[in-house]
Amino acid sequence: MSVITQPTDLLRRQDPQMADVLAGEARRQADTLQLIAAENFTSPAVLTALGSALANKYAEGYPGARHHGGCEYADLAEQIAVERARALFGVEHANVQPHSGSSAVLAAYAALLRPGDTVLAMGLPYGGHLTHGSPANFSGRWFDFVGYGVDAETGLIDYQQVQDLARAHRPKAIVCGSICYPRHPEYSVFREIADEVGAYLIADAAHPIGLVAGGAAPSPVPYADIVCATTHKVLRGPRGGMILCGSEFAERIDRAVFPFTQGGAQMHTIAAKAVAFGEAARPAFTTYAHRVVANARVLADELEAHGFILTTGGTDTHLISADPAPLGLDGPTARGRLAAAGIVLDTCALPYGDQRGIRLGTAAVTTQGMGEAEMVRIAGLFTAALHGEPAKTRAEVMELTLEYPPYGA
Repeated sequence: MSVITQPTDLLRRQDPQMADVLAGEARRQADTLQLIAAENFTSPAVLTALGSALANKYAEGYPGARHHGGCEYADLAEQIAVERARALFGVEHANVQPHSGSSAVLAAYAALLRPGDTVLAMGLPYGGHLTHGSPANFSGRWFDFVGYGVDAETGLIDYQQVQDLARAHRPKAIVCGSICYPRHPEYSVFREIADEVGAYLIADAAHPIGLVAGGAAPSPVPYADIVCATTHKVLRGPRGGMILCGSEFAERIDRAVFPFTQGGAQMHTIAAKAVAFGEAARPAFTTYAHRVVANARVLADELEAHGFILTTGGTDTHLISADPAPLGLDGPTARGRLAAAGIVLDTCALPYGDQRGIRLGTAAVTTQGMGEAEMVRIAGLFTAALHGEPAKTRAEVMELTLEYPPYGA
């Protein structure tokens, strides 16, 4: 395992308890299969930026207009990150300060909406995010959310329902995006519906934005007024968020991020975002993004052959949503058995009834160098784990991960 993933000797001397925690997490990531759709392995360069001297810097405000002194290098780091994001996604304005995807969505709402406004978004039972109207979240408490769903048979977004709900409720904004929808939204259709009812269109592209960067997914930028995204997941950057928009919304977005919803920017994270944007602009990342999708399609097909029911019948992205009911299991039980075998993934809502399925993605294992043959092998490990061979399957998982360590031998 690379020294990048290990605690330094200094930390081991000064805080052995925390050094043990960090070493344990490094081992866990290295000897289990990371199939959580929202996770990936950043590069050593990104990790270096995260641990840089910019972690010490307070930099409230924006380049050239900070509330603290000594920001000349912080300004340069943010300017580089902004320019790289603009070039990568072909957008007029980028704000790279949001601390997370949820923070980005909060700022988008703050820029465009007022408490009590009506918002149309994918319903949570169909894969909508907490920020799309959950009563436990700020979104559900501050705004009047109306949820659209999917066709009961195909699992695909019901665009006629979206249009009907938009006409009936006249929302101030429409949100397109999901945490477990494995197909590409029809951004042009959402745009037409939003224009018809005079609504803003917000694309929550937290999951597909890395595929967009690599040319393996359509971009929401030409259609949405505001695009909210994360910088981890397929994009392989640090945990954080960003907002993309046209120049007409730039000032409103910037003021919504700071000072309305956040204080000081995390400059070390912004530097790491800049590094990730630079990596994503290279041809190797384009190859990677397309391999992520190819791996997901093979894995989806194999899981279907092993008895799983696939939401929408497959995937066009890095993400797979599957129902293990034909195997006699629900999502939480399947997740537990897979975890015991060293296969790490999530549960998710299914677009029918109140069952939960499993959600997985291929971003991290593709970063490790695994290809389509390994996806076939992983599907076989699923079946073995779910049919009561956790110890044997655990050994096979460790054998596979030893072949493809996340940070080299």
